[in-house]
Amino acid sequence: MNGIGLSLPDQYRQGLRAVALAVCAALAGCAVGPDYTLPVVQVGDHYKETEGWTPARPSDAAPRPDWWRSFQDPRLDELMREMLDVNLTIVQAEARNRQAQALVRSAGAGFFPTLGTSASATRSGGGSGSSSSGGGSTGGTGNQYSLSGNVSWEVDLWGRVRRTVEASEAGAQASEADLAATRLSMQSTLAQTYFQLRAYDAEKDLFRQTVKAYERSLEMTQNRYAAGVAAQADVASARTQLENARTQMLALDRQRAQLEHALAVLLGRAPSQFGLEEAPSLVAVVPKVPDTGLPSQLLERRPDIAAAERRTAQANAQIGVAQAAWFPDLTLSAQAGYRGSQWAEWLSAPFHFWSLGPALAFTIFDGGARQARLDETRAAYDEQVAAYRLTVLSALQEVEDYLIQLRVLAQEQETQGRALASARESLQLTQNQYDAGMIDYLSVVQVEATVLNAERSALDLRLSRQIAAVQLMTALGGGWQVPEAERRPDDSVE
Repeated sequence: MNGIGLSLPDQYRQGLRAVALAVCAALAGCAVGPDYTLPVVQVGDHYKETEGWTPARPSDAAPRPDWWRSFQDPRLDELMREMLDVNLTIVQAEARNRQAQALVRSAGAGFFPTLGTSASATRSGGGSGSSSSGGGSTGGTGNQYSLSGNVSWEVDLWGRVRRTVEASEAGAQASEADLAATRLSMQSTLAQTYFQLRAYDAEKDLFRQTVKAYERSLEMTQNRYAAGVAAQADVASARTQLENARTQMLALDRQRAQLEHALAVLLGRAPSQFGLEEAPSLVAVVPKVPDTGLPSQLLERRPDIAAAERRTAQANAQIGVAQAAWFPDLTLSAQAGYRGSQWAEWLSAPFHFWSLGPALAFTIFDGGARQARLDETRAAYDEQVAAYRLTVLSALQEVEDYLIQLRVLAQEQETQGRALASARESLQLTQNQYDAGMIDYLSVVQVEATVLNAERSALDLRLSRQIAAVQLMTALGGGWQVPEAERRPDDSVE
């Protein structure tokens, strides 16, 4: 024989045609289980803490601007760019997303037949002895060679594979949303940590100036005591005030170092490999929220909402997978090959074999396992619907909370500014009275403590506004700017 070939009989060719027809029939079939519809969530017709509302349109896949640039801090921009490439939490989320994509490909493999081949060579024999008819001895050894190929395919009559792929695709989309949520969370964490560290820098600069002022006050009080003008108690008060300020400045060093360590981990580095220079002046500004209101569709860009919705679709598809278990499984299989006892005869036509036929399998009794599985998937779907609705409502609550927080903090900052100006004026007047010998130094100490607290409160309010702005941008899915492709005539943004 020249080469290796396999001539298929007419019955085999007819069988293949039957398989093709079954494929077409299966593809035209309907999948069991409910088709997915988006759960309805009653969200109201406007934001409570701001004016303006437009109908929501899902846009979680829309490009998000670099929202942190609104703070106009170049150093923050550099840290953000670096973190997105090296943050280990983001790396973990990316790996989980690749796993979800692989599961989609694995589920899709159920649409295709499985092809395989096998080859074997065996040698067998038996003992010798007399036959029952009194003849001669029997027994001997022999060889058996076999080469075959097989194909099997489970016809997706009831849509089990289709629902499985549908569930896997929804899970992969949820994983993508989780990845976006992780990026957004890390960006928010970095921004808040950075602003808090910069606030400590500003507070340390305030204490440096305060310590210098207290040192001058102590020196002046000691001179006045030496001249017999001031009492020993004044010197003790001045020294106590100075040492307290030094202690508070040391505490700021400790707190700043801890934040610097946190930034290092966010950037994928050991704390010993990262340092951030001090910046006494606060560079970052507080972005202004649009006066005319926030378009409600920005809430739909939140990746956690998208992930919850996709997991609801995934749970819905799992119901169809569970329902398909109530129907019989149809598997089409075929096998062909050669089998012989000698190599010379192995590939000759008389020694080939083939088989073709369907197999129908149906579970008659399983002790209620299928019904339990179906009840489980339906309960899981109900749970996921509730989780989706809760995620939407929680997101609305966060937006409302940060809107009122930003608005009130801005008002607090204005009143605190007036209080600080009054405290500074009071300190100047009190210092003049002390210099004139009209009051003791304890009165000066009390007013100086009031001014220091007012200065620190002003810094805290500025930090709180920056943090609230970051949190609002995060709650809106990454800023309140609408990309040009999404913008509508009634959208008002900065």
